[in-house]
Amino acid sequence: MKIAVIGTGYVGLVTGACFADLGHTVVGVDKDEEKIQRLNRGEVTIYEVGLPELLSRSLGRTLAFTSDTDEAVRSSEIVFITVGTPQGEEGGADMSYVIKAASEIAASIKGYKIIVNKSTMPVGSTRLVERVIKEKTEGEEFDVISNPEFLREGTAVRDFMSPDRIVIGTESQKAAGIMAELYRPLNAPLFITDPASAEMIKYSSNAFLATKVSFINAIANICEAVDADVKEVAMGMGYDHRIGFEFLRSGPGFGGSCFPKDCQALIEIARGSGYHFHLLEGVMRVNQEQIRLTVKKVERRLGGLAGKNVAVWGLAFKANTDDVRDSPAVEIVRLLMQGVAKVRAYDPQAMDNACELLPGLECAHDAIEAAAGADLLLILTDWDELKMQDFRRVGEVMKSREILDARNCLEPLALRRLGFNYEGIGR
Repeated sequence: MKIAVIGTGYVGLVTGACFADLGHTVVGVDKDEEKIQRLNRGEVTIYEVGLPELLSRSLGRTLAFTSDTDEAVRSSEIVFITVGTPQGEEGGADMSYVIKAASEIAASIKGYKIIVNKSTMPVGSTRLVERVIKEKTEGEEFDVISNPEFLREGTAVRDFMSPDRIVIGTESQKAAGIMAELYRPLNAPLFITDPASAEMIKYSSNAFLATKVSFINAIANICEAVDADVKEVAMGMGYDHRIGFEFLRSGPGFGGSCFPKDCQALIEIARGSGYHFHLLEGVMRVNQEQIRLTVKKVERRLGGLAGKNVAVWGLAFKANTDDVRDSPAVEIVRLLMQGVAKVRAYDPQAMDNACELLPGLECAHDAIEAAAGADLLLILTDWDELKMQDFRRVGEVMKSREILDARNCLEPLALRRLGFNYEGIGR
């Protein structure tokens, strides 16, 4: 099939590259001319495992990039909208980019098209895009459907190619049949429902996962008070198939481009419908509290922040991505710097992005350089590279062998044998 993907961010680039790898003819569209040139040269503009290989296999054969929306839409059967829906001033999703994309698509529709809302959008967005296009077209046949993405940064390619389910929100049998054929090679469960339910499925899924994260972080804080180990507690919980192991890892809080934004958007959706979502508001409060508690732990360990040297390993909101949007690590570093601590940080992929958000941050070229002369080492992202460091060498370069492992990714006994004073979260 011939596909246009409007927007080449995380969702758009992964979606386009994966469909192209499946043999469909894909055109990725973006207004950023420099970005388009880089992509057409095979330069991946985000860090995502497996994505460079996809581009190298498909570029010039089944995959191309352009800034010409009109030509891309005219030559395609299916048009995916994957532009950003950032958090607006009131907490809900800002739909201005979606509306603009829909208007541009409408100007180019000739013959039947399926327009797919792939970005995370509030309930009612399918109808909104449909109205925008109808107002700008005369007699053209099209269907607008919801097809939410469930891609995790760091494993997005694998998630696309081996999905748990594919959700299609439409009342058009024609569109449902075409989309079923499009996704047939993935051999995944296909769930067809109405557009509003499809839109709610995405928000509800992310909100539930965020709830699991905040829940286990709250349990971790209780574990510290009663001398229990949260890793053991989570393991014992996870064996219950009704609960599972996923997202039961305590840490400094959740972040990234989805959970914080989607939770706040769902709170606003509920409020607009006359329902006060106390549970999800509590999830968000616990998440913010976890960030502050991590900073307080550093302050307690050092007897204050002013003038102390803190080495930070990890700035991305999770491992295997360069994304620092709403990263708890970035917020923790900001609070440490506000407390006049001297922070030197290292992240395998996210240094450039983090430095844009943290003016004045001292950036190290590697983990050892970050640790040199530090009064305390704070681990905020559990990269494999960081877990596999030579901690004998780390101890030799540090001023004081203090470690706060906010990801519980290291082995306490091994570090204590090396003379480190180790502390985790809820351990």
